[in-house]
Amino acid sequence: MMTKNIIISKIKEVKTLAILPHVSIDGDALGSSIALAYAVKELGIEPVIYIEEEIPSSYGFLPGIEFTKVYQGEKENYDLVLALDTGDTGRLGKRIDIFNAASYTINIDHHMTNTEFADLNYVQTSSSATGEIIYQFIKMMGIPLTKEISTCIYVAIATDTGGFRYSNTTSITHQIISDLINNGVDVAEVSQLLFETVSLSKTKLTGMAVQTLEILENGKVAFITVTESMIKDADAKEEDCDGIVNIGRNIKGVEVAVLVREKENESYKINLRSKKYVDVSIIANKLGGGGHKNAAGCTIEGNMEDIKQILLKEIREVL
Repeated sequence: MMTKNIIISKIKEVKTLAILPHVSIDGDALGSSIALAYAVKELGIEPVIYIEEEIPSSYGFLPGIEFTKVYQGEKENYDLVLALDTGDTGRLGKRIDIFNAASYTINIDHHMTNTEFADLNYVQTSSSATGEIIYQFIKMMGIPLTKEISTCIYVAIATDTGGFRYSNTTSITHQIISDLINNGVDVAEVSQLLFETVSLSKTKLTGMAVQTLEILENGKVAFITVTESMIKDADAKEEDCDGIVNIGRNIKGVEVAVLVREKENESYKINLRSKKYVDVSIIANKLGGGGHKNAAGCTIEGNMEDIKQILLKEIREVL
């Protein structure tokens, strides 16, 4: 409680403030950031959310997008910079310059692998999403939960809990969601936009990805591959890869699912998911990444076959 009060005091005393969600922004990082931006604006502060790349179209319906700005190398010195949903400084990408130039930095997160890299750190690993933590801060500030704030926090929590299906969903999660619904969230509309709307290009890419599916280790491991040529042939975007790893995870008997996404210069983005007992954050950590017990990731350089063998070796150790 004391750390929360210090953070609120720090926010209230500054004139300039920037919010930095992690690279490859997701619903929790974006929803949390916009909700906090709305809240600090009520305090008379004009916030800016610096993002690394364009917002995925699946989140285009969110209110408050006007708070966001794609970072173009601006040399700004803010009184306060808050890193949200960001496990380490590597997840800030090029915006590390904004972070390092700040008079004071705060890190708010729920990842167990967080390296506590700011002047002041608040990492609450029991929270299902950073959105839960931001909800608590906004309530403590005494700022009303508008429909806009409530919708952003709802998206943050709904996406990080897999629509409230993952094991990180708690009774507190549902209590918070109840409050958000009472403050204007249209659950049917938001859920339809988040979970039931896909582009034709993503549908094509998903079909191609399924063709690469490999089941290994007596049915306990699923590998799916997405190459640059597949992205091109499907006329797809990076965001269209989201969720493909769950095709493998959802197969009966599979405990660990892996999506190997080919990037440029022999670099591969790895998404790891587990169903029950395997902690994939341990694997991601060993390989320079991070995440949660059942959802983690990293980036590895090399060739496809060698990378698969490295991943399989690490998975065998934890199976």
